[in-house]
Amino acid sequence: MNVDRVRRLLEAAAQAGILLAVSALPVAWRSLDAGLTVVLLGMFAVLTAATYALHAVTFDLLRLTSEQGKGRFSYTQSKE
Repeated sequence: MNVDRVRRLLEAAAQAGILLAVSALPVAWRSLDAGLTVVLLGMFAVLTAATYALHAVTFDLLRLTSEQGKGRFSYTQSKE
């Protein structure tokens, strides 16, 4: 695993953790037991994987399209 993939995975895990901490954990805190912990860990894994996949596809697509389109598009229309 290269540094970029590790960074993406850590970012996705942090985002999934924040989402669960804000939305599910306050509601489930009083009835937290082993079964609910397993469900929350499963949700954390699914959210992390989905966020990682979305970031990977988006960033790879932007990187590929920016390399292919270099020099063909200018944000300014000046003729310098």
